[in-house]
Amino acid sequence: MIRIHKEGRTILLVFLLILLMVNLAIAIYSDNEVAKSLTTTASILFFIFVSLFFRNPNRDFVHHEQKVIAPADGRIVVIEEVYEPEYFRDKRLQVSIFMSISSVHVNRWPINGLVRYYRHHAGRFYAAFLPKASTENERSTIVLEFEPGREIMIRQIAGAMARRIVTYAEEGELAVQNKDMGFIKFGSRVDLILPVGTRLDVAVGDRVKGGISQITKF
Repeated sequence: MIRIHKEGRTILLVFLLILLMVNLAIAIYSDNEVAKSLTTTASILFFIFVSLFFRNPNRDFVHHEQKVIAPADGRIVVIEEVYEPEYFRDKRLQVSIFMSISSVHVNRWPINGLVRYYRHHAGRFYAAFLPKASTENERSTIVLEFEPGREIMIRQIAGAMARRIVTYAEEGELAVQNKDMGFIKFGSRVDLILPVGTRLDVAVGDRVKGGISQITKF
């Protein structure tokens, strides 16, 4: 039984109604049995594919006050020092997780903390794995204070297919590790912006699971 995230329920209902109407129209107006069979099969496969995109699997999450856990499923595509101009305005260590179309797209809080900063930025829709996507694509930026005076940034970035970023963050609220932070629909990326010198437990090319894989420990 597939557990569907709340962000996908309305979309799936709309898709289901459209597919039912298409199949009903073909059943009424076409005598071609092959066309009817192909349409039905294609509709079922398409609906299953979209349903899998919005899946929200049950997991045994890793909980630890000092650990930064992966906020999303995907592959580590970038680990590099960058200048962060929006909030910190200094050099930081960027870790980027690219979510393919087949990944689970629920975004989760990587650590407990206080939301100090949240902004949503309109932008372009370059492929999410490109470096310029961090600063030019549509994106949401969240800063968490996990200890007094110690902060990390999480950035949700829309990709070439994604057209909507959902973020549940509000400034002043407490974030609970592994609870839903948001959702990015149809392909995307999540950046973690950490202090320079942070010792990582992942490398470029590694695949991580949201709520399970350890990125670092402070």
